[in-house]
Amino acid sequence: MPAPAVRFAGVTVRFPGVVALDDVSFTVGAGEVHAICGENGAGKSTLGRVLAGIASAHAGEVILDGVAVHFATPRDARLAGVAMVHQELAFCENLSVAENLCMGDLPSRRGLLRSSAMRDRAREMLEGIGAGAIDVTRAMDSLGIAEQQMVQIAAAVGGGARVIVFDEPTSSLGEGEAERLYALIAQLKRRGVTQLYVSHRMPEIFRLCDAVTVLRDGRHVATQPAQTLTEAALVQLMIGRRVDQYYGTSHGDGGSSGPRPDVLTVRGLSSPGRFADISFSLRAGEVLGLAGLVGAGRSEIAMALFGLDPYATGSIAVLGQAVRIRSPNDAMALGIGLVPEDRKKQGVVLGMTARENTTLPILERLSRWGWIGQAKERALAAEYARALRVRASAAEFPVMQLSGGNQQKIVLAKWLAAQCRILMLDEPTRGVDVGAKAELHGWIDRLSN
Repeated sequence: MPAPAVRFAGVTVRFPGVVALDDVSFTVGAGEVHAICGENGAGKSTLGRVLAGIASAHAGEVILDGVAVHFATPRDARLAGVAMVHQELAFCENLSVAENLCMGDLPSRRGLLRSSAMRDRAREMLEGIGAGAIDVTRAMDSLGIAEQQMVQIAAAVGGGARVIVFDEPTSSLGEGEAERLYALIAQLKRRGVTQLYVSHRMPEIFRLCDAVTVLRDGRHVATQPAQTLTEAALVQLMIGRRVDQYYGTSHGDGGSSGPRPDVLTVRGLSSPGRFADISFSLRAGEVLGLAGLVGAGRSEIAMALFGLDPYATGSIAVLGQAVRIRSPNDAMALGIGLVPEDRKKQGVVLGMTARENTTLPILERLSRWGWIGQAKERALAAEYARALRVRASAAEFPVMQLSGGNQQKIVLAKWLAAQCRILMLDEPTRGVDVGAKAELHGWIDRLSN
């Protein structure tokens, strides 16, 4: 057993109405790649945020290399050698890649920014993680999610941290980018960097990690060497039951033995620089997969079909009738919904409650004379919260306070409430734990039958 690098001793974190972490204690060995596992809402990200100085513990303490630390800010943590790669990306989107990477330590001379030195340093940081192809002069908001994730990883690694928290780092990465990250993690381990690795992807955990800690409902369940666990045993520790109990049986035929009509027909759909000449048909009750590498145009096609691409051309028919979809309002009027890839920016309104987000597309249905029937709204939101296993007390929380997986359930609840006839799901299980993933797959199966 390596010497302790990080020790959590009785760490407790409370939010209004919720105990996010409850007396959590365990040790992370120096130079270890240590997995933190659990369902969405188990407290994994909160624990990482406490270590990185982003959140404060209400009780307990964090001990770093034998010394109790209390980081008031992320800057304090970085100065102590602790960095975090977040699941939910956070940047100054209007600034360049170079400005974001060097923000904490801008190179200057006599009070003037040395722009060329800043760009050189940013390139060096990106090349250090195998992402040198990213143009450091581009604005952050012009990058795809996968590229933004690589920039965030470069910021953590390039700062020379000796403890790094990776929170779902591959959730937005393609296979090639993920492989580069795995090689980087192995390289950091050889350098003696301690890494806490939060992931729902079982193959990653068993490939990369030396030890595994499981949290459930904010409490510590177990800490074991990874080699002593099987995937089935780890899942059972996470969710308290076998994962096969979550899955239904797919009929695979939309619940009908006869021919099914086309509900969506796309011909020659194109958008300059995004995709070209896309044609397909979707039948009632069918689950149609759209596959491709990062940047292949999958998300862009979904956006165009939801009325978010003014440059898209081609023909679209819904139930055999030619339609023009120029806005999301047009799409929703046709019974089309979209669970977007980036739930934080496009799927939910973070400052609104889970209840308000759930009913957002159907306010007209819940209103009379311009007034929303609040009892009806609460009942409907509670119905879908129960169905999707979102904690009941979360209905009145701002969505920004929910875990990523519960945010994703709220995005799905919104479209279940809207009773769409066509639902597009873009990476619907991104950053979602194995139990919630099984539940979402079960919902997709039930909706198609």
